[in-house]
Amino acid sequence: MPTLILVRHGRSTANTEGVLAGWTPGVALDERGAAQAAALPGRLAALPLSEIVTSPLQRCRETIRPLLDARPGLRAHTDERIGECHYGDWSGRKLAELKDEPLMEVVQSHPSAAAFPGGESMRAMQTRAAEAVREWNARVERDHGADAVYLMCSHGDIIKSLVADALGLHLDLFQRVSVEPCSVTAIRYTRLRPYLVRLGDTGDFASLAPREEPPGDDAPVGGGAGAP
Repeated sequence: MPTLILVRHGRSTANTEGVLAGWTPGVALDERGAAQAAALPGRLAALPLSEIVTSPLQRCRETIRPLLDARPGLRAHTDERIGECHYGDWSGRKLAELKDEPLMEVVQSHPSAAAFPGGESMRAMQTRAAEAVREWNARVERDHGADAVYLMCSHGDIIKSLVADALGLHLDLFQRVSVEPCSVTAIRYTRLRPYLVRLGDTGDFASLAPREEPPGDDAPVGGGAGAP
């Protein structure tokens, strides 16, 4: 079965403003995010990508644009199932104010029980994304062979939930996974089991250095802004 390259979109204006974007329209890459996207073709130059699939949201489409420009033979397929979690009434709100919502404790500690008001549950988010991957695995293998490599550009919580699915982890453990903007995660699928072969690889270790303001204990909903 194919190898899936999961790319989280580059840093967005919502990331830097501390806003939970969700499906809010008009959320673009910021200057750093655009630079991350521009570097992506070089980082992936050795991979013979057979297909590119993207979330329909602007920040993902902007992230893969340089890659598509570098590989004119490829076109992007849009799949709403790998779009961001539908955060409902939380969309567009500051993360700093959301941390005091009672639901945030559930999102952090028991996400399989979390459902966003006016939005979807985290279980539904994981289910639709995993179903999309399974269908694309079959399509890519059919069209390009069992050793094919393809790419999906998606969002932090989506990618974390797919990593949990690949590892056989309960969704309640997915907040232990971290994927920074424009990071690369790779999952090689086989008939019997998936193998996680890369996780959140940015090629930059700056985010591991101590910070003036250490990150808190909570996982950043939506994925966070990455290294300062």
